[in-house]
Amino acid sequence: MQAEPKNSLVGDEYEVEIGPVAHGGHCIARTDEGQVLFVRHALPGERVVARVTEGEEGARFLRADAVRIIDASKDRVEAPCPYAGPGRCGGCDWQHAKPGAQRRLKGEVIAEQLQRLAGLTPEEAGWDGTVMPAEGDKLPAGEVPQWRTRVQYAVDPDGNAGLRRHRSHEVEPIERCMIAAPGVTELGIEERDWSGMEAVEAIAATGSQDRMVILEPRPGARLPLVELDKPVSVMRVAEQDGGIHRVHGRAFVRERADGRTHRVGSGGFWQVHPMAADTLVKAVMQGLLPRKGDMALDLYCGVGLFAGALADRLGDQGAVLGIESGKRAVEDARHNLANFDRVRIEQGKVEAILPRTGISEVDLIVLDPPRAGAGKKTVEHLSSLGARKIAYVACDPAALARDIAYFRDGGYKVRTLRAFDLFPMTHHVECVAILEPVKKAG
Repeated sequence: MQAEPKNSLVGDEYEVEIGPVAHGGHCIARTDEGQVLFVRHALPGERVVARVTEGEEGARFLRADAVRIIDASKDRVEAPCPYAGPGRCGGCDWQHAKPGAQRRLKGEVIAEQLQRLAGLTPEEAGWDGTVMPAEGDKLPAGEVPQWRTRVQYAVDPDGNAGLRRHRSHEVEPIERCMIAAPGVTELGIEERDWSGMEAVEAIAATGSQDRMVILEPRPGARLPLVELDKPVSVMRVAEQDGGIHRVHGRAFVRERADGRTHRVGSGGFWQVHPMAADTLVKAVMQGLLPRKGDMALDLYCGVGLFAGALADRLGDQGAVLGIESGKRAVEDARHNLANFDRVRIEQGKVEAILPRTGISEVDLIVLDPPRAGAGKKTVEHLSSLGARKIAYVACDPAALARDIAYFRDGGYKVRTLRAFDLFPMTHHVECVAILEPVKKAG
């Protein structure tokens, strides 16, 4: 017997009081009947009219947009971007909030995740509760931060470049992304006809003039002739295997951080904010305080940002082992670290490679896992290595909190935690936690 279909509530409107911020760029509210709403484009303490965008009768929660503000928060501003707002571009979450308020909201999310998933207060995590801007990221009041050095544009059926709407495959055509770095804007992606393309990614490297465009054609489409005012490398995503192949120019860009140049291949990972890499290296090294001769691990090492920073500071008697799953990233890391005799990079998943190394003891560990975190099995292994200090770089506070709880089970506690606003206008936030072994009594 089939269950009767439930009635969709999409389009229904409720006047609600907005409660606390939640992880994901929305706030929590309840209808008079007690139904939970996750409301975007609102701020805590406001009274708004919320229109349901997803959900049906009997659902645990509904998703909604604030379509009318009845009582506004003092932290509310008019969104500087004409494409922000209900039903529009989904790239930003907090265009309607003052910069200081954005950081406070991110801090509240971190605190809630630490308490809920790790049972820690900010004080117990060695954190003062603040979210700091990137090193040197000072802007005059009212100016929009142009920080995004990599922008993934979607292309609509008419060939217009834009960004996807929130939780949708629909494309919002735009004339300019306000948070794109000047080097991306100068490529003029939004001004061109991209008929036949599914997506276009634009990259403007930090510390060099390298520019790259990655084209993803629709099935059977031919590549357009890319003529830009600036020298630019062009890559394409192959229909057959999804690999990225060179069309013109270099297959990499050169990124500058921590006094070194890093080769980053097309499709490789590099922090999007131009000051993020230096900010994170500084925070990690200040937390670890490496000593000459230390043995260190750099896990999920990418192109070798932290491995190089460690090698610089450990001297000729120190050693670094990096582990990275991406084949091209490993090639780039080995190239970037070729001048360090005592650095080794292994390719594979951390949970598979680490047990095979035979390493039973290390001094320092850096891990910068993907959004899902390192996970219980990997954390248990790391906890057994007796590291003096562990630096955990996290792009998701929920995953960080879960893994902190696993480290606690393995005999480690958070000594300090720092949070950085490396993704202004969005809900994303970066954390660096320094963990140390718990001293046994007696």
